[in-house]
Amino acid sequence: MKSLLPLTIGWRFYRARQSNGFIGFISFASTAGIALGVAVLILVLSAMNGFERELEQRLLGVVSHGELLSVNEPLHDWQSIAETAKNMPEIVATAPFIRMQGLVQKPGGFQGIELNGIEPDFERQVSTLAEFMPAKAWNALAEPVNNIVLGRSLLDKLGLKEGDTLSMYTPDMSQSNKLSAAKSHRFIVAGVYDLGGEIESTQAYVSMSYLADVLKIPQGSATGLRITVNNVFSAPRITRDLGYAQSQYLHLNNWTRSQGHLYQDIQLVRMVMYLVLALVIAVACFNIVSTLVMAVRDKSAEIAILMTMGLKRGAVMAIFIMQGGLNGLLGCTIGAGIGVLLATNLSATASFVEQTFGIQLLASDIYFIDFLPSELQQQDVILVVSMGLIMSLLATIYPAYKATKIAPASALAGR
Repeated sequence: MKSLLPLTIGWRFYRARQSNGFIGFISFASTAGIALGVAVLILVLSAMNGFERELEQRLLGVVSHGELLSVNEPLHDWQSIAETAKNMPEIVATAPFIRMQGLVQKPGGFQGIELNGIEPDFERQVSTLAEFMPAKAWNALAEPVNNIVLGRSLLDKLGLKEGDTLSMYTPDMSQSNKLSAAKSHRFIVAGVYDLGGEIESTQAYVSMSYLADVLKIPQGSATGLRITVNNVFSAPRITRDLGYAQSQYLHLNNWTRSQGHLYQDIQLVRMVMYLVLALVIAVACFNIVSTLVMAVRDKSAEIAILMTMGLKRGAVMAIFIMQGGLNGLLGCTIGAGIGVLLATNLSATASFVEQTFGIQLLASDIYFIDFLPSELQQQDVILVVSMGLIMSLLATIYPAYKATKIAPASALAGR
């Protein structure tokens, strides 16, 4: 019973505190501040998790995890490299490709694009590209003709449609290594893919066999080999290990060089938002200090009476720690409930806002997605709620300690 006495008294003081208008308002402000900080922090972390998921599943499903590129001559025996990769358990699959860069004309100037020659049967093993274009367009890449598949953004910039002819210009080096008039290559737009982001404006796909003829590369050769790994964050090391095992000179590339800035930006935003919203929770916890300081002054006579009746100073401290803890617990519970509810419905809510107000939160030609993703993770909720509770309890220590320093005689004489 003695152990429950501080909790009982603390609960009664907490309920009586709500009847005091001014103290009750500050108590409400602290609870609301904690709830707001917890809810928004859970929401932001869920959005960052969603962006990471889409980056890995959507963008990195198309972008090469790692690439081995020829330097002086094409890869005439890329199959042997693929066999070596097959013996590495961390590599899921490999696919050859031929790459060429050039310019296409658009209204007002030229647009640089990167032309990728692929074999659909191999490409399907390392890429989810087929999921972002119609089956007709994907099948057109298997034919050794001048079919080309463009991104939606590039197609719109060029003012073309399916079936139109596209001219691409590439530099032509003479035998004396002097730059001469550019070569022109004509392609038929066989389809379009919708992926989003910068890739749509810069990447185009054609048949690997046809591009080999264009570049006068022997059939069966490639200019590079792309690999897909089971852990994308290990891609730099795995690509390096595979490249060092080869006898010919190769240029090694991986997704952290081409798209790594997106992941770094997500991590930076996550860290900044975490710090900012943690400070919001901390500011709300300062209100707990103000609330308890006033509560100690308001209940000084009652504390003095309890102490003269033999209540230990530790029990007095527990009374006020419990009151502040209740504010933190209530705020964290409400905030966690709101945050989880918003995080699980973030994409639908964002879509509703876009349709209602006629705005676009994420433009597909700028970002690699055109919707607001969300992925709620249990550990994030536990971390945020734990942080809020710990900060709330820490905020109670000073006022609770000051309550134990009340002199009973002085407090009762003042009354």
